[in-house]
Amino acid sequence: MSVSNPTLITFVIYIAAMVLIGFLAYRSTNNLSDYILGGRSLGSVVTALSAGASDMSGWLLMGLPGAIYMSGLSESWIAIGLIVGAYLNWLFVAGRLRVQTEHNGDALTLPDYFSSRFEDKSGLLRIISAVVILVFFTIYCASGIVAGARLFESTFGMSYETALWAGAAATIAYTFVGGFLAVSWTDTVQATLMIFALILTPIIVLLATGGVDTTFLAIEAKNPDNFNMLKNTTFIGIISLMGWGLGYFGQPHILARFMAADSVKSIANARRISMTWMILCLGGTVAVGFFGIAYFSAHPEVAGPVTENPERVFIELAKILFNPWVAGVLLSAILAAVMSTLSCQLLVCSSALTEDFYKTFLRKSASQVELVWVGRLMVLLVALIAIAMAANPNNRVLGLVSYAWAGFGAAFGPVVLISVIWKNMTRNGALAGILVGAITVIVWKHFELLGLYEIIPGFIFASLAIYVVSKLGAPTAGMVERFDAAEKDYNLNK
Repeated sequence: MSVSNPTLITFVIYIAAMVLIGFLAYRSTNNLSDYILGGRSLGSVVTALSAGASDMSGWLLMGLPGAIYMSGLSESWIAIGLIVGAYLNWLFVAGRLRVQTEHNGDALTLPDYFSSRFEDKSGLLRIISAVVILVFFTIYCASGIVAGARLFESTFGMSYETALWAGAAATIAYTFVGGFLAVSWTDTVQATLMIFALILTPIIVLLATGGVDTTFLAIEAKNPDNFNMLKNTTFIGIISLMGWGLGYFGQPHILARFMAADSVKSIANARRISMTWMILCLGGTVAVGFFGIAYFSAHPEVAGPVTENPERVFIELAKILFNPWVAGVLLSAILAAVMSTLSCQLLVCSSALTEDFYKTFLRKSASQVELVWVGRLMVLLVALIAIAMAANPNNRVLGLVSYAWAGFGAAFGPVVLISVIWKNMTRNGALAGILVGAITVIVWKHFELLGLYEIIPGFIFASLAIYVVSKLGAPTAGMVERFDAAEKDYNLNK
């Protein structure tokens, strides 16, 4: 396929703008707190949109539309589960985590928070949680790089190997330079671009297929079961898809947005903005995949790329139905989704390596300038490992994401949720929760037990482990005192 100049120019302008934001953020990055959490200065709009954009990676415009295109509305249970999970996360965790991290040593990372919250002098809790972050986030980063490579490959006719590097380079650049502020500011731009693409595209597809009635008749003619939300599903299948919502409680890149909010007062407004954005985006992405069934059944001559890889349904619709300049903007939305999540993940991995390994165990007296540069080098290191993992062109975006999402949801979700609502949780309880959650996901995934998504047994077993092990001991007076002070602060300011 020849390179479409307008699309290429749009991509170049978009990428240049993101890198420019990175350099602007560089001027506001003076210490490790600025690089990792932006100095806890995010207002409600940036908190909301950056949380949404960092959550919705390439799977939003590739993996999920592809699943809907292949199977119809029965795949939309995942969207329902995500909306419920995200809302509960904003409601129960966001504000409390913001104050708890501040009251517990002004923690900058989740391992830092766990270590302070549970007075872990051994460093074991910090090390294990940092290792979990590095293992599952490297897989997650690989999924983002695969999505970016697919975009460049199909848009510009590049080889997969070339597209791999082209898709990752810009994200690495602005994350390397600007850190958390660059990531959050670019996320806000990217979230705006994503919602524009996901509202406009289904409307144009609907018009191109002859309106609502004609479109629905075409979808029904293709397969009446496309409308059946219970098609080819079982109780376990629906629970598995809904179970994706549990993952929100343990995603470090989303939780970091809560920790970086300028105050608890910003959280309520951020929740409303973020949930509105999320519902519109998920509705749009389901509509793209669903209406795509009608379009490509009416135009089989252009359905080849989608038949070969359903995850390209949004890409192909954008290229076919829009002026090349507009198509360039819409395809940039996929790049935005990929870049927004990948940048957050690279930064969280960098934070774990810098704050939780380098500073804690190797260079306790390291200067702030040194720590920021170590953080930047860690971004490069993790990115290179993720690129190597993404080198297999047969990778599917949603498959990689689901494993990493389950890993975090089960290992960290119960620990984070219970730690901000139950004062009697202990250090050993937290340790048991992380280990049981992570091990359950790995074992369950390997043996594919009962056909149930591994996050569900992982979350349940980890929660039980936390409760049982915590009951065998007791928190220290200091832990209870800090918890009560943080809870009082939260209730006064929410």
